[in-house]
Amino acid sequence: MKRKKTKTTKPKTKRKSGLTQLTYSLSEQLQEIVGAKSLTRPQVVKKFWEYIKRHKCQDTKNRRLIVPDKKLAEVIGKKPIDMLKLAGALSKHIKK
Repeated sequence: MKRKKTKTTKPKTKRKSGLTQLTYSLSEQLQEIVGAKSLTRPQVVKKFWEYIKRHKCQDTKNRRLIVPDKKLAEVIGKKPIDMLKLAGALSKHIKK
């Protein structure tokens, strides 16, 4: 009886890209929302979405629209914004 050869696999290690390692300084308005002075870009987006969901800032019928409250209006503007345009609005408040 022949034995099947099994492949030995190396344990996979997570590689961090350059964007996940860099910490950025944030504007005062964004600091109030995320609660930190400097974060990585993915952390900023995660905390930003936590704020949006906690304060129910999404439109009830069209969940893609973000309806800003007083604090969010300082960062993204007073008009409702599509969630895909959030990155552009956030980039104005993130500095190296």
